[in-house]
Amino acid sequence: MRYTFIRTNSAAWPVRWLCRLLEVHPSGYYAWLKQPYSARTIVNQRLTGLIKQFWLQSGAVYGYRKIHCDLRDVGEQCGQNRVYRLMRAAGLRAQVGYRRPGHRSGPSNDISRPHSGGEFRGPKNWWESAGFQSPLMVQFLTSAKNKFLFL
Repeated sequence: MRYTFIRTNSAAWPVRWLCRLLEVHPSGYYAWLKQPYSARTIVNQRLTGLIKQFWLQSGAVYGYRKIHCDLRDVGEQCGQNRVYRLMRAAGLRAQVGYRRPGHRSGPSNDISRPHSGGEFRGPKNWWESAGFQSPLMVQFLTSAKNKFLFL
């Protein structure tokens, strides 16, 4: 992190001054310039290229689990978490929910459609649809409805 800051600002400021400011030795910076990438970074870049290739071949649908299986089939040794981390760093995401939402096969269950017996035979009153089937409750609600209407 410090060395990259020095590299980006070396055009505007002297390197030795930046090294003194960030408390690093200039010889360490110049050694880093000759070998800026570690072995793991190089392997991660190669894996990221393979991951992008498999992700594009899948039509940008596969997630890290299937990409990991593809890498294992090719012979690459890496873990799922590493594939997840590299995909997240590269901005690659699985496409979730690419099927048509709410689509179910078969006829729809529309209750307003007339049945094969003719007209729709639904409940006559709201209390019947609410589940009040007791004769006393029906009589009470009917009388309450009539009183309310004629007040």
